[in-house]
Amino acid sequence: MYTMSSALSSELLLLFLHSYVIFFFFQLRAQNQVLKKGVVDEQANSAALKEQLKLKDQSLRKLQQEMDSLTFRNQQLAKRVELLQDELALSEARGKKNKKSAESSSQLSQEQKSVFNEDLQKKIEENERLHILFFEADEQHKRLEAELRTRLEVLETDAAQHQAVVDSLTRKYTDTIEKLQNDKAKLEIKSQTLEREAKDCRLRTEECQQQLKNLQAALGSRLEESLCIISEKVPFNDTRSNRYNALNIPLHNRRYQLKLRDLAGQALSFVQELVTALLNFHTYTEQKVQIFPIDSATDTISPLNQKFSQYLHENALYVRPLEEGMLHLFESITEDTVTVLETAVKLKAFSEHLASYLCFLRKILPYQLKSLEEECESSLCTAALRARNMELHRDMKRLTAVFEKLHTYISLLALPSTKPEGLLRTNYNAVFTSIAASLRGSHEILKDISKHYSQKATLEQEVPTVTQKLITTNDCILSSVVSLTNGMGKIASFFSNNLDHFTASLSYGPKGGTEFISPLSAECMLQYKKKAVAYMKSLKKPCADSVPYEEALANRRVLLSSTESREGLAQQVQQSLEKIAKLEQEKEHWMLEAQLAKIKLEKENQKLKNSLSGYLAETVQERSVLPNVIEQKEETTEKSQREPIKSTSLVGMLTITTDNEKAPDVESREDLIKKHYMARIAELTSHLQLADSKSVHFHAECRALAKRLSLAEKSKESLTEELKLASQNISRLQDELMTTKRSYEDQLSMMSDHLCSMNETLTKQREEIDTLKMTSKGNSKKNKSR
Repeated sequence: MYTMSSALSSELLLLFLHSYVIFFFFQLRAQNQVLKKGVVDEQANSAALKEQLKLKDQSLRKLQQEMDSLTFRNQQLAKRVELLQDELALSEARGKKNKKSAESSSQLSQEQKSVFNEDLQKKIEENERLHILFFEADEQHKRLEAELRTRLEVLETDAAQHQAVVDSLTRKYTDTIEKLQNDKAKLEIKSQTLEREAKDCRLRTEECQQQLKNLQAALGSRLEESLCIISEKVPFNDTRSNRYNALNIPLHNRRYQLKLRDLAGQALSFVQELVTALLNFHTYTEQKVQIFPIDSATDTISPLNQKFSQYLHENALYVRPLEEGMLHLFESITEDTVTVLETAVKLKAFSEHLASYLCFLRKILPYQLKSLEEECESSLCTAALRARNMELHRDMKRLTAVFEKLHTYISLLALPSTKPEGLLRTNYNAVFTSIAASLRGSHEILKDISKHYSQKATLEQEVPTVTQKLITTNDCILSSVVSLTNGMGKIASFFSNNLDHFTASLSYGPKGGTEFISPLSAECMLQYKKKAVAYMKSLKKPCADSVPYEEALANRRVLLSSTESREGLAQQVQQSLEKIAKLEQEKEHWMLEAQLAKIKLEKENQKLKNSLSGYLAETVQERSVLPNVIEQKEETTEKSQREPIKSTSLVGMLTITTDNEKAPDVESREDLIKKHYMARIAELTSHLQLADSKSVHFHAECRALAKRLSLAEKSKESLTEELKLASQNISRLQDELMTTKRSYEDQLSMMSDHLCSMNETLTKQREEIDTLKMTSKGNSKKNKSR
């Protein structure tokens, strides 16, 4: 029913949109025709005005030509008048000289002058009249031209406005038509998709119903089977009782244990920083008590301060156990254990160490307060310093109270591991939240103490009897207080940030149960878990060594790339055997060469012996003649005997000494030659083996490259085929696109023709209606006149 109603609504919406588009197009067509008529009329008017403007321009040009001719004639007449005036002046001059001759010709000149004056007067009047006509025509032409130009500008602006309105309307209506067509297409697509989705939903519902029936049948059969098995095989179900269920081993959450161990490690580091800061604070406070307000080196301090410093000296006995207790708690949290409050036995020891430190704070608090009061009563204490001491007086009380609260809440957390009835499981969350609030409060108090101590130190430096020892002690106290504040701030932020984890871990326990009943059951559960782990380790057998998958793929690629066949290996063996035979032949050749070299060496040694014997005989003869010279020669001969003599030949170079007693014998020389040639042969064989290995390596690489080349060619062929298929698909899609485009264009043209025909029919009907109205009005008027 829903799908049918949605389909009907979509169809009605489409029909409404279609009718609205047709009506809107009709209105647009009618308005467009009116605008077209107005534009055509304006264009005709502008064309007529342009023609009139052309005619006026032609008349203006004619008048300008006439004006030019008149000015030319006027110039000619002016020149003629000048010439006549010149002639008149000449005639008057001549008349003075001869009056008699002038009297006879005066009548003629006067007649000519009168004629010329009349002609000149006529020309001047004509010129004046022409000037007036030209001026009037010019003024009329300018006025008409200005009127026509203004009218033309007005018409052009009107035409431009009408054209802009027409363009804007056409754009607007085309945009609206396109938008409506797009909306229509989108709605059609949406309706089709909704119909398909409705069909898919019906099919899915049918499938889901069928799957639900199958699952119900399968689960029913499995439930019956499991009930039968439980009734027959399980005589006792321990999960029904919380007491027995607490002995079951819960699921091991390794991530939870690692997270908890990490948090315990962070808490241990923060506690170590806090312990160091507390030790420094108490130690430097002890030093401060012994030097201010009375220095123990110069005078005896009060019994109160003596007792206070004695108690402060024992601070390590109470502060160090806090670090040890936290370390034992961290060591008890391992990856294999199940860590909850019921199994955290070491938390009780940490609570006891915190209680002993709290007793220490309670013990030193009265002495500390009395010491501050005694310092206020001192003569060196000013009013500002007294105010700071009273603020520290209040801060120390608040700090001890906060540590008492913290010890109370930690002792409550230690109860589930010793006395589970002392703290209900529903109150765990409230205890954790209270611990976080106490840590934040202690951090705020320590910030106040740090601020007040810094103010107190600055005021004590202004005391006239201040010493360098007091200044350094104050600096040490300030640094210890700052480190104590930072450490407490780290602990507070750490606990607040991980509060959700602490509260969420409370639900960790045996499967099917809500909590551990008692610490004894938790301890039994841990023992059972250890036994289960040991049993599983005994059952676990080491897996055989296997090659990793990635390494196997790499080896397969290497085998595919190298692919050395049995024939190739046989050819390599044959080549190596041939090389060995060649090396044996070369070895025999070099042995013969060594024997020949040995014979040549013996001959050279014989020649050397003969030369030495002759040289020695000559020296004996010379010794009897010149004893001093003989002694010198003996020294030189000894030196020469000690120095080596190098003998070179074709075989090589041999170094010997001339001492007869130490000269090498034949066997030693043979050994040297043999060693030399054997070393040479070994060197050549190593070079040969290296060259063989390189050739084999290059041959294998060439074969691998050939194999890769063949694989690349195959992949190239496959890629070319895929490219062909893709190009075919593209051409097919382009053809489909062109066909769909043509079909849509044909449909649009048909729709536009249909709309035009409908518009024409509407205009005809409107004209007929108008004529009928006019005729009816005329008839009614005639009837009224009658």
